[in-house]
Amino acid sequence: MEKKGIKIAAQNRKAYHDYFVEDRLEAGIELKGTEVKSIRAGTLNLKDSYCVVKNGEAMVYSMHISPYDKGNIFNHDPDRPKRLLLHKREINKLHALVKQDGYALIPLSVYFKDARVKVELGVCKGKKNYDKREASAQRDAKREIDRHMKNYR
Repeated sequence: MEKKGIKIAAQNRKAYHDYFVEDRLEAGIELKGTEVKSIRAGTLNLKDSYCVVKNGEAMVYSMHISPYDKGNIFNHDPDRPKRLLLHKREINKLHALVKQDGYALIPLSVYFKDARVKVELGVCKGKKNYDKREASAQRDAKREIDRHMKNYR
């Protein structure tokens, strides 16, 4: 019996700070051995991960899945490139988008959907430093407004 629903395993908060997310896409991921158990235990880091489309395949690099602590010789390299499971037309579309200058393919989150591991990809455009400062100022202003509104209730 498979579990139903979505359970988030990891999110890439740094991606939202460094990039404007233009488009989102769900993809499966090819994992080996004890990697699923390790993800279920919450030992996944997406901080500096990125995707590359090469030879008709989409790969994720720098996605660190720590070795499963109850595993043995069957544990895999934590930083190995992992293949994304996408249709050929989706890969071609992503490749065309990424070839445009300034766009990058970034994993935004990894989650379980009906007991399968899925990756949410974002087609992102890099932020400049002044964009980051502006976003920070807006966030601070919203927080300040919420604080004042709470006092008047």
